[in-house]
Amino acid sequence: MDESIFSMIHEAADYLKLDIELQEVANLAVNNSLSEEGIRAISVFVDYLKEKKRETIINTQLRLSRLPLKEPKTFENFDFSLIHGRQSDALKNLPSLAELYAHKNLAFIGPQGVGKTHLAMAFGRECCLMGMKVYFLKATELNNRFTEARRFGRESSVINGLVKPSCLIIDEVGRCVFDKENTRMFFDVIDRRYNKEGPNTMIFTSNLGPDKWGEYFSEDSSLLCSLDRIFDVATVFMIKGNSYRGKRCETISLSAGDPVSIAKSKP
Repeated sequence: MDESIFSMIHEAADYLKLDIELQEVANLAVNNSLSEEGIRAISVFVDYLKEKKRETIINTQLRLSRLPLKEPKTFENFDFSLIHGRQSDALKNLPSLAELYAHKNLAFIGPQGVGKTHLAMAFGRECCLMGMKVYFLKATELNNRFTEARRFGRESSVINGLVKPSCLIIDEVGRCVFDKENTRMFFDVIDRRYNKEGPNTMIFTSNLGPDKWGEYFSEDSSLLCSLDRIFDVATVFMIKGNSYRGKRCETISLSAGDPVSIAKSKP
């Protein structure tokens, strides 16, 4: 009997959070006089349960992430052939999720339609496929959520919710101005995520370079310096070029003739 099959059963049981030691698995086989075929059948069954649980976790993470499900943005359906530059390989290496494990933030900066949000969502989706928590929202939604939290006294709950995900994606920074209280809440999220353990990254997209972001947060210069914490350990992709939107749009020109007059019959 291959010893690895007992290890496989134990590994699957551990993933299912079953308190079973490797020796217990072997004793089960001995005490019940299980044949090799019987033990392999157990292995197949627990592996099936493991895969079912993994699929449930992934589907739950995708559903809670607020990422699109019907037409998902993935690295596979992003056209990397349109990206050029000496460091373009850094963009193509994003599916490895190295930045997540290195605690590096990501920012995609560029004009509308060059794929910034697509890339951010694709990274988030890969995190979900690894069973990790992801949350996507636009900067305007974040601003409104902070305002509503203050109105109902739920500041701590909202901030805690934004700290928990392994990957937090904030889209379209620079589309709204955060007032002083919302700015403080924003930097509280950044500060707590900065010291967060485990796989951790924040992803930002914006039409504006990071040097312009301070204009959209209302606070004194000492607090605005906290913006540096976002980019303390980060990779910023500056993407230039024309918009990809509408490249498959078909335009059909038509013309209509002069209206036909209908003669009225005399009574």
